[in-house]
Amino acid sequence: MSERFACRVLGQHRSTQRKVAVLAEDEAALTGAIVALALQYGRYGYRRITAMLRRDGWTVNVKRVERIWRREGLKVPARQPKRSRLWLNDGSCVRLRPERPDHVWSYDFVEHRTHNGRKYRMLNVIDEFTRECLAIRVSRKLKALDVIDVLTDLFGLRGVPGHIRSDNGPEFIAKAVQDWIAAVGSATAYIEPGSPWEMA
Repeated sequence: MSERFACRVLGQHRSTQRKVAVLAEDEAALTGAIVALALQYGRYGYRRITAMLRRDGWTVNVKRVERIWRREGLKVPARQPKRSRLWLNDGSCVRLRPERPDHVWSYDFVEHRTHNGRKYRMLNVIDEFTRECLAIRVSRKLKALDVIDVLTDLFGLRGVPGHIRSDNGPEFIAKAVQDWIAAVGSATAYIEPGSPWEMA
């Protein structure tokens, strides 16, 4: 069987049978240096690692470092989003943290559509300390009076929480809701505008 026929059957180029890959003598040492720098500087890519290697006295080009970088499975991790703001915009106070059950409740609306395209809303109330869902009210329309109705039922069953956290939606900042919450002995705790992660 000829070399040409065998290479065609195996799908290999004929030059693979003649040229033997030669690893440089410093390959292992260079690989170790690249891995060490990648571990020490986790946010650096192979181009910056190349510059650091050259500064340390290595004579190496970017392509070789990239080849070793990919062979070793190295990569720069994606940036994590900033979360959990602890202070208000004016730096005045630390975000309220739940300390016990029924200390801080949070409530918010979730919207969805049925199979025929009609929209419906769900009002969810959660105890931030225990992560227990206290109530879910589902309806086509939910307004400020519906919020008061749900809270009235919950207060009768669980007692009055210390604080109730919500966003600045019209149903939650309505004067009727604010006055009613204050009248029963609780307090509102609105999140900072543009900070949805402050909700439970």
